[in-house]
Amino acid sequence: MLEYVVDANRLDERHAAATCKDATIEIDTDPAGRRDLFNPAELLLAALAACMLKGIERVAPMLKFSLRGARLHLHAVRQDDPPRLVAIEYELIIDSDEPDRRLELLHRNAVKYGTISNTLASAVSITGRVRRGAARGA
Repeated sequence: MLEYVVDANRLDERHAAATCKDATIEIDTDPAGRRDLFNPAELLLAALAACMLKGIERVAPMLKFSLRGARLHLHAVRQDDPPRLVAIEYELIIDSDEPDRRLELLHRNAVKYGTISNTLASAVSITGRVRRGAARGA
């Protein structure tokens, strides 16, 4: 079994830092929110995006899938009482000349075998679609 270790430290009343391996990310912990750092919900969405993009990198060679790039746009809905995410929607944009059925195959495999996508799917509704398009830009 794989194991993961992350250490997090409060830096001040507005932010914290999380470290693992040789990497550090700063985190928004300000109750008022900060625009220059990811808050916990945004970090969760970023983890899902990273999982799916890593899944694409893992399965593309196995499927002999040719792509120039991939990007994700994610949107989550939070309820207040109790506070939790109730839905996550995403759009996966693939820059490729592969046929549509192969885009769907890549999409299904990237989601099906993802640690984060499977973990979150057991707790919240995750829906999404794949489409062809330029993978550059925000």
